[in-house]
Amino acid sequence: MPALPTIHPMRSLGLLSVAHAVNHAYAVLLPPIFLAIIDEFGVTVSAVAILAAVGAFASGMVQFSYAELTRRVSRRRLLGLGGILFGGGFAATALATNFVTFVIPNVVSRIGGSPQHPVGNGLLAEQFPPARRGFAISAHIAGGNLGTVVIAIVGTPMLALLGWRGVSIVFGVLAILIGISILVLIRERGTDRAAAVAGGSSRDALRRVLADRNLRWLFLTSVLGGGGRGLGVVNLFVLIYLTRVLGFDDATSGLMYGALIVFSVPMPLLAGWLSDRWGRKPLIIGAYVGGAIGFGVFIFAGSSLVWLWAGIVLMGLFSFAESPQLQALLADIAPPATRDASYALYFTLAFGVGSLWTAVYGIVIGALGEPIGVPVVFGLMAASFLAAALATLPIRTDDPGARTPAGILPPNEA
Repeated sequence: MPALPTIHPMRSLGLLSVAHAVNHAYAVLLPPIFLAIIDEFGVTVSAVAILAAVGAFASGMVQFSYAELTRRVSRRRLLGLGGILFGGGFAATALATNFVTFVIPNVVSRIGGSPQHPVGNGLLAEQFPPARRGFAISAHIAGGNLGTVVIAIVGTPMLALLGWRGVSIVFGVLAILIGISILVLIRERGTDRAAAVAGGSSRDALRRVLADRNLRWLFLTSVLGGGGRGLGVVNLFVLIYLTRVLGFDDATSGLMYGALIVFSVPMPLLAGWLSDRWGRKPLIIGAYVGGAIGFGVFIFAGSSLVWLWAGIVLMGLFSFAESPQLQALLADIAPPATRDASYALYFTLAFGVGSLWTAVYGIVIGALGEPIGVPVVFGLMAASFLAAALATLPIRTDDPGARTPAGILPPNEA
């Protein structure tokens, strides 16, 4: 029997977090890039919102295929090749001459980034024990969010210096190099893949996933929570509201936008650390309720800077914290044989079906106009978070991460 390869979970976590940072940098750069192409290509806010939804939907639908692909292709290859496609699409948007030629590579890039969550989290769940799983998955998310903070600080000067086309090339090439590094440096044992194959076909695995009532409630929670999820939803409409509805100058809106993004780094880490000790459900429900309050404060603030800042703080504290804990809770519930299938279905629903929220928001803004439509959108975000909190309540789990004391990694996993 051949010896199992030596794995390095912290190396895997480090590389995945860096890749995630560039992925999130793209999410943060897209709103100002969208604002630029609204003027350059003569398109509407509604069209841009629908494009954002189409990209998220395409990415989400592709994630369903990982239930089968992870049985045939190593997670390392899926992540590395996906990073190369993501970077290539990002860089290719710089060649766009109109809205259509921008849309195509933009959507391709979103598809290339699709393995990041389902395949990356599956790899981390395999390599880290339950007592450190909440931390590992939250660190993966927070490491990605660190990219958003960096871009919040340097993005505006880079866009001013290089233009949106130059920035797209720089980060596209960086994503390609990271994808190559994943292919070369990450190792995995494939124990989840072996367990999945031994447990039957991917169709059998999906049937077992859908038969699990806890996972069904978790999937519903994620779809409902997608209406107010941090990156890709909240950050996009916050910037639109501050600049196009309230008419704030670039300095004020940029400072508020940057503050919102900064909160996306520490909160998932803190929530992950707490969920390993207190349980996932209390953290998830608290994040949804706190986020709903934040949306309400932000939109009822009017033009009051004090209350707008209060809303920014509350949204920053809560709207980025729920998703990593849902993903960790899924890893706790799903056994290794169905873990990849569970993640594939979860992210298909969360980012595929959940992306329809953004399309709905675009339609609402198009129908009501920006001054009325954008505030209504934030009201819908609050409602979605409250509905997600209610959907979390029926989930029954022992929360092994919460009741198992933080452990020491086994040999060869340090």
